[in-house]
Amino acid sequence: MFIGRERELKFFEDKYNAPGGQLVVLYGRRRIGKTETLFKFAQGKPHVFYSCRELSDSKQHAAFMERMLKSGIPARNYSPDLGDWESAFKSVLELPSDGKKKLLIIDEFPYMCKGNPSIPSILQILWDEGLRNQDVMIVLCGSAMSFIENKILSEKKPLYGRATGIYKMNDLPFDDAIKFFPNYSDEDKMLAYAILGGIPHYLRQFDPTLPLRENIIKNVLTKGCVLYNEVEFLIRQELREPAFYNTVIEAIALGNTQLNDIYMKTRLDKAKISVYLKNLMELRILEREFSALAGDKEQATSTRGLYRITDNFFRFWFSFVSPNLSDLETDDAEGVFTYAVRPQINNFASAAFEAVCRSFIREKNRLGELPFRVSKLGRWWGKLNQTVLTEFGKEKIVSVETEIDIVAVDAKSKNYIIGECKFRDSEMDVADLAHLKEKSSVAKKGAAIQYALFSKSGFSKGLTARASEDETIKLFSLADIVIQTF
Repeated sequence: MFIGRERELKFFEDKYNAPGGQLVVLYGRRRIGKTETLFKFAQGKPHVFYSCRELSDSKQHAAFMERMLKSGIPARNYSPDLGDWESAFKSVLELPSDGKKKLLIIDEFPYMCKGNPSIPSILQILWDEGLRNQDVMIVLCGSAMSFIENKILSEKKPLYGRATGIYKMNDLPFDDAIKFFPNYSDEDKMLAYAILGGIPHYLRQFDPTLPLRENIIKNVLTKGCVLYNEVEFLIRQELREPAFYNTVIEAIALGNTQLNDIYMKTRLDKAKISVYLKNLMELRILEREFSALAGDKEQATSTRGLYRITDNFFRFWFSFVSPNLSDLETDDAEGVFTYAVRPQINNFASAAFEAVCRSFIREKNRLGELPFRVSKLGRWWGKLNQTVLTEFGKEKIVSVETEIDIVAVDAKSKNYIIGECKFRDSEMDVADLAHLKEKSSVAKKGAAIQYALFSKSGFSKGLTARASEDETIKLFSLADIVIQTF
């Protein structure tokens, strides 16, 4: 069953229906669903779909020509063992197409270039000399993101400026990811997403007919299952020095999110840590996050910002699988779930829940359903002045390190949304609202403020009554978020 990717499919359909030649580059990390999306796009269209392998140049050429010949091009001077790449690519013009655009999809294109680095130059010359004016569409797809960006798309490279479309595929959003589990409760849908994220390959490992608990035990914690070694496999496949990358990710998973904290935890060379972080961000395993109201100057500073694991499954693996490998290797998956996963699962899922709530606000902004147009949206952290009681019962204003789950602001900083997200088993109440309002000093003086509270377990009668009387207070349950996605 194919789920989601409506925007990607529309992008490719628009290119297919556009006049003239189209040279499109699709790339993104492994497991994200690029190949399946291209298969879906190609359905019902005359096409050739060639998947490159790690072969020598001569064998790659022979395999490519064999695929082209099977598609129905006139054999004439072509054979799997003769000819050159120029002739091979030119043969796209002879594909039978029934009057439609001729479509050639080359999957894992970097493997082809690895065997013959001149291939981008050959394609560039053919494109400039006439393919761009023909009714053809060539799609180059790859998982080696740094290769695509640095060797194909970057300035001074042969194909620079030739692509008529460039699409970097990201994870499935929450609303598509939870469609893999149509019969789960809203809470379990959120938990499944918090564990697996939006990677289709991971989502398909869970059986939607099994309870979430059984899926976690059977398909993540049990030695030999696909996801048990997935993180180690991906790191070894994509990166050199996997032990160092594991050390860096583990340090961040344990809460060391600032550059200096990562250095102190790992004791790796700072220059190397920066390279490791950069490579992990390119793979979309990590991201460098700045406070919602941070200015351009702060974001340009190399030592500022926090590093966080954006891949939900990597977070889960480093939180629960890696620390318990000794038990898991002795087939104690049930014990690890009972004593490690279950007591901490709500706390673990909180970060993913907060991200989903921010996406909820972002989507309402896109649809024009907010009272103002949001210019900046994200988490906020820093110091705020707050009133506390001393041991003698007197009030005292102190500067306190504070975090705010959601801060959204318009371009002129005249309107704010300040939000709190709680993924816990108890209701949110008026005390949570009061605590949130204490943080409102983050807004500029005189600005209009609305408060958004998101709760897994609903809201107390007192808070519900307060919100019904005050239009600046908005309450969103987990059901509201899930319903919004369909």
